[in-house]
Amino acid sequence: MDVTSTYKFARISARKARDVAREIQGLPVSDALDILNFTPRKGAELFSKTVKTALADAENNFEISVDGLFVKSAVVGEGPTFKRFKARARGSAAAIRKRTSHLTVVLSNEGGPEEKAPRAAKAKGAKAAKAVAVNEERATKSDSKAEPVAKKEKAASEGARVDEARGMVYDSRPAEVDDLEVISGVGPVLAEKLNSIGVYRFEQIANWTERNVQEFDELLSFKGRIEREEWIEQAKALHEDKHGK
Repeated sequence: MDVTSTYKFARISARKARDVAREIQGLPVSDALDILNFTPRKGAELFSKTVKTALADAENNFEISVDGLFVKSAVVGEGPTFKRFKARARGSAAAIRKRTSHLTVVLSNEGGPEEKAPRAAKAKGAKAAKAVAVNEERATKSDSKAEPVAKKEKAASEGARVDEARGMVYDSRPAEVDDLEVISGVGPVLAEKLNSIGVYRFEQIANWTERNVQEFDELLSFKGRIEREEWIEQAKALHEDKHGK
């Protein structure tokens, strides 16, 4: 059975009173009174009066055994605020707010702290599970962030793309570059043009198809020179000499 006692219009702010209410929540009445008696705050004195009133009601009006009672809830509601003012400089006034509160204490003999323990353990387990879920979510986010970075690094390391018309070309200068001027008929100017198109290595020229040859003939403005000077055969031989068969 629940016994309720209310202290209305207590001359204390709700914020200050709630600090005391949290300390006695769920405690046996004897422990709650001990805490309130040794707490040097105004809110403790007011709550002590409210708890003793509820205790007297339970014992005298409802004939409930005092030994089994505990503080089921201690609630603080905001009451009306008295507005005053204080004279300030140059004829001005500063507002003074005298706040009040309504203190409500509910004592009960059903359940008690013993039955509240599994609930506390359940809440603790839920909090631990929530912490695990948060950690897993963070790990997933870090993995998802690391994956695009890894892909970007891999693409940067490879740096090549396949174009239907030009074959394999590089969007940017790769880490390993061959000296294209070694190929007969390729001078510094022509090598620079090939680099601007994305050709940096012997392997690229060695894998050119007939369509690629036609494309580069037009891009480099000399028709038939690639076949005539056997660029592809030279590139294959140079690539095999450098990297082995």
